[in-house]
Amino acid sequence: MSSVNGAAHVLDNPALAALTGPHAHFAERRGRVLRYPVDVSPWLALPDDPGPDDWADLAALAGPGGEVPLPGFRGRVPDGWEITFRVEGVQLVDDGLAAAPDPEAVLLGPADVPEMLDLVALTQPGPFLPRTIELGTYLGIRREGRLVAMAGERLHPPGWTEISAVCTDPAFRGEGLATRLILAVAHGIRERGETPFLHTGAGNVNAVRLYESLGFRLRRKTAFLAARAPENLPDAREAVPVA
Repeated sequence: MSSVNGAAHVLDNPALAALTGPHAHFAERRGRVLRYPVDVSPWLALPDDPGPDDWADLAALAGPGGEVPLPGFRGRVPDGWEITFRVEGVQLVDDGLAAAPDPEAVLLGPADVPEMLDLVALTQPGPFLPRTIELGTYLGIRREGRLVAMAGERLHPPGWTEISAVCTDPAFRGEGLATRLILAVAHGIRERGETPFLHTGAGNVNAVRLYESLGFRLRRKTAFLAARAPENLPDAREAVPVA
């Protein structure tokens, strides 16, 4: 998972960098394979050079015939594994965002999670689970008390924070709410001395165009995959928290 110029970069394997860095307290592991708790995020991290033992460990994490996400993975899966989902994606990084706080944005907390899950179900921005809010700051905009837009922080490699879960209720689209929240979340990231980045589908042309107009630039192409593990697992050990 090296960058296009051959030099390793922390964003080439952002989940691994996060789970061995600022998000290490979330990490569950089996050998060299790390993952977030299943109610926090579907992201997991293979080492940069996965070998047979790593794939065996991943299969043990998945369970017999279990499906696991492989975001950003560009290699080949071993025999016995089946690719079940693949979407081409892009990784964009801050290259001059006009980041600024927003006076209408409110900080969202655990009590807001049911509404956040409803908004995600309505708009499908990508995975947002009951404990995803623990990954970072989430901001929302309410109208007449109802949550109608939100955005927040997900992966946290050293020096970087991913903006994620950007979504707006269809009844309130066209008002620029998502743009305002992106810039507000980016402002908080910048205030910590870090750099915002994000992922989206390569085919989501309107979203890519919006992000580029705000000051993001394409850093690399990536892919969002899922694969089904073999039915026969090496053993039955479970994931354990990283010490």
